[in-house]
Amino acid sequence: MGKRIVIALGGNALGDNLPEQMIAVKQTAKAIADLIQEGHEVVIAHGNGPQVGMIQKAMAELTRSEPEKYIPCPLSVCVAMSQGYIGYDLQNALREELLDRGIAKGVATVLTQVEVDPDDPAFSHPTKPIGAFMTKAEADKLVAERGYDVIEDAGRGYRRVVASPKPVSIVEIQSIRDMVEAGLVVVACGGGGIPVFKTEGHHLKGAAAVIDKDFAACTLAQQLDADCLIILTAVEKVAIHFGKPDVQWLSTLTPAQAEKYMADGEFAPGSMLPKVQAAVQFAQSKEGRTALITLLEKAKDGIEGKTGTLIQQ
Repeated sequence: MGKRIVIALGGNALGDNLPEQMIAVKQTAKAIADLIQEGHEVVIAHGNGPQVGMIQKAMAELTRSEPEKYIPCPLSVCVAMSQGYIGYDLQNALREELLDRGIAKGVATVLTQVEVDPDDPAFSHPTKPIGAFMTKAEADKLVAERGYDVIEDAGRGYRRVVASPKPVSIVEIQSIRDMVEAGLVVVACGGGGIPVFKTEGHHLKGAAAVIDKDFAACTLAQQLDADCLIILTAVEKVAIHFGKPDVQWLSTLTPAQAEKYMADGEFAPGSMLPKVQAAVQFAQSKEGRTALITLLEKAKDGIEGKTGTLIQQ
């Protein structure tokens, strides 16, 4: 029996710009098609860090050059734009790969909103870097003109930082569920989803935030009642003592073991830590659910238990 799988694609699956993305998605499609060919139902979530920054920078340049014609573009709208063009490349690459294998299965991208809590503490402490690196002068100008929060990023320059609230629920979950049950491969929650919160009546308002794509994928997997959450990253397995002579690569992790390692500071914030946190959250959410962290090209082997780090109760 095939499993219902939600895949969270890391940045290495998409590249950093349009030409890189066109190449990267072809390899990404092959790895995903391997799972579909095995009979699994697949839903794909993905990040958008470089892409949303590129869009926002382009829109800012338009506003700066012709202020009487263009107004600043909200970050939530930039996320929506990134979902559209990343989904466009992903669904076309996957459709082509499936047809090349004789698999006639529809692929569709859902423009996905994700509800967040306006009182989430993350809004008071923005930490998520987005967009291109800037000089100090460029950063100071954005702080003065737009009130942006910026940080100096590891000696590489300055970047804007925004809030990264936790996802509460997927707004379009019923549409996504209906499409999966109809046999489609669905691309959803791109860039962690378009962050929105409820206001008067049924109105949803966009938030100036970026939701971590691994937590969004976890919420999506829970609401879809998926069997497995696969978080794809740049390493084959999770490690403790990473980068040290006594590094240990882990094939399995229980939530309790993972919690201990996280408390010991074994996983880097903004890198492996949110992946392990999301994997643990999913594995604990219901008996029998499993999470897998591995390389893109090892996804099929990971599902078969041959590699990767499997997180389960």
